Amino acid sequence: MASLSDEWRVWMKRWTIAAVVAATVMYVLACDNEVYRLTSPPQFSWHIVLRKAYSVVAFALVAYLERRALIENGRPNVALPCILGIAAYSALIEVGQFLLGSNEGPVWNAVDTLCGALGGAISVSDRFFPALRNEHSGL
Repeated sequence: MASLSDEWRVWMKRWTIAAVVAATVMYVLACDNEVYRLTSPPQFSWHIVLRKAYSVVAFALVAYLERRALIENGRPNVALPCILGIAAYSALIEVGQFLLGSNEGPVWNAVDTLCGALGGAISVSDRFFPALRNEHSGL
């Protein structure tokens, strides 16, 4: 029978589980041609800007969960791991898309990777701008 401390440890890893699930779901969606087609309507002339904007939001969400997971695993210095980790995650998405036949090219791959880094930076922006900190959040 599991002890109370074992159950508590599992409960405390909920951010790690959430980060892995969200990153997996977002990866699968990002590599799905049908999702790409649905989110890039050619009749909307700004569809590329829109797609980049919501990719930054998605990366910020995954980075926020990564931040919480790092903290729950005893890593209080989260800024650099979140920014570089999500940039690397974004680059892995680019590799997955390339392997599935994407022909965006290296410039757009770099832009997309920078969108990942921006999402990571947004998730830790309070580390750079103390006025954004909520002292009661524990982050």
